[in-house]
Parts: sequence; C-alpha cells; structure tokens
Amino acid sequence: MDSSGPARRSADPDRRFLRRAMDEKLLERDEEQALARRWKDQRDEAALHNLTQAYMRLVISVASRFRKYGLPFADLVQEGNVGLMEAAARFEPDRDVRFSTYAAWWIRSSIQDYVLRNWSIVRTGTTSAQKTLFFNLRRVRAMIDDVGATMSPEQRTRIATLLRVKESDVEAMSSRLAASDRSLNAPMGEDGDATWMDFLPDEQPAPEDDVMLRHDSAKRVGWVRDAMQVLTEREQLIIRERKLNDDEAVTLEALGERLGISKERVRQIEHQALGKLSKALKSRFGADEVDGLIADG
Repeated sequence: MDSSGPARRSADPDRRFLRRAMDEKLLERDEEQALARRWKDQRDEAALHNLTQAYMRLVISVASRFRKYGLPFADLVQEGNVGLMEAAARFEPDRDVRFSTYAAWWIRSSIQDYVLRNWSIVRTGTTSAQKTLFFNLRRVRAMIDDVGATMSPEQRTRIATLLRVKESDVEAMSSRLAASDRSLNAPMGEDGDATWMDFLPDEQPAPEDDVMLRHDSAKRVGWVRDAMQVLTEREQLIIRERKLNDDEAVTLEALGERLGISKERVRQIEHQALGKLSKALKSRFGADEVDGLIADG
C-alpha cells in the first residue's frame, strides 16, 4: 500500500482549488463596480461570490510572498480570504479606486497579522514600528550589504533612518529574528539532565524569608497602631489616608475639602503628626528599630 496516498489525497483538493482560482477571469472596472454595488445596495450574495472569486488569484499571489516564514501555505491563503471578504464588506463603489487595489491592502494586512501571531509562541510585533521591522529588516540589511551576524552602530543607524524607526527597535528586532523558540524543558547539552528551566532565577523570597517578612510586617503594624494613640482624631485621619491607605494615597487637596481646610494646612498637620508619631515610636522601641518605618508608610 502506498503510504503517501492519504497525504496525496489531502493535497489534491488544495491543488484543485488553486488551479480553479488561477483560471478565474479577471474583471473589468465596470464589472467590479456593478458587482460591488449589487452587494452593497442589495446584499446580493451571488454578486459577492463572483467579486471575491475573481480575485482569489490575488490572494494566492500575496500569500506566496509570505511562504518564507515557514507557515502552511493553505493557512496563509485562508487568512488572505478573510482579508478579501473584509475588503468586499468595506469597499465603497463610489470612490475612484479599483476593488483589486483596495483588496490587496486588506489581504496583505490579514496575512501579516497571521504571520505575526504564529511565527513564534512569543508575540513578535505589536506596534507599527515592530511590524515594519519584522517584515523589512532582512530585506533592508541585504540591500545595504549588511550580511554579518552582528550589526554595527552605523548600520543600525542607517536602517533606522531608512525604515523611520528607533535604533533601539532595530536592535531589539534583530536579536529577536536571530533567536529561535526554545523549550524550557529542553536539555542544555547532550550530556546530563540539566534543562534551561533549572537555571531560571526564582524572584520570590525563600520560604523562611517570607515568614520573617510577614512576621516583621505584622509587628510593625502593631507598633504604628499603638503609637497612633498619641495623635488627635484629625491627625489620625490624615495619616491613615496619606500613609496607611492600601490604595492610592488621598491628595492634600481632597483631604482639605473633606476637612474644610486648605491643602497647605493639611500638609502642615501631616508633617506635625509624622513628627509626633516618630517620637512616640522611638521613645518606645528605639531609633534603630523604627528607622524608615514612617517614610515607608
């Protein structure tokens, strides 16, 4: 039995589709306009089918330019079809432009978005500058005979000028295109069981450090709560809202309106209250123990 049979059978529909698309008759300008008007004004689906079917060869032509990115050609064509349908939905027959010209932009944009989403598991281009670099960096480097593994500062400056982007964006995209996706579970070498994940730094505190931090934090909260008793009710309110609020600190102006005083007076009361609070803490626990506690809030 021929093991290549299933693969051949699955590829045959794609080849027939491409062949039919390339055999479609191109439309004249008047035919485009008539079909576009029937679809726009009457929602004539037959007109929409005839209009888009005539430009399937345009989809195939655009999709073929993106084959070098290693994605399935059938998927590129499918994404191009999405762009073609979007163009048909948005096309205005009254404007003095050919549908083919208008559709080419949507087809290319749809395919480019698909390539950017699927070329790597890490999203490669999110800004306009990044997209420009992704699709043009290699071409421009070849145009200026920059074929080395590294890019000199002069070459980086020239490319940034030609593509009208920042030099930092050029450097970042060059590094990104030179790298490849790598599994964190992949071994680092042929010998040994060490993986890339084994060498990732853990930014979280160690369990014993976490316990100590939480214990010290709770102790300091208790200190501040006890020391707050030396403050007046208004001073306590200002300190709570300005220094002990888990959310964003309330502004001096907002507190002034709430208390019926000026924001400058609120600032003075806050400064006075912090001094009293610091004095109370130091007299009870010592200067070394409470150093920086008030400033940290």
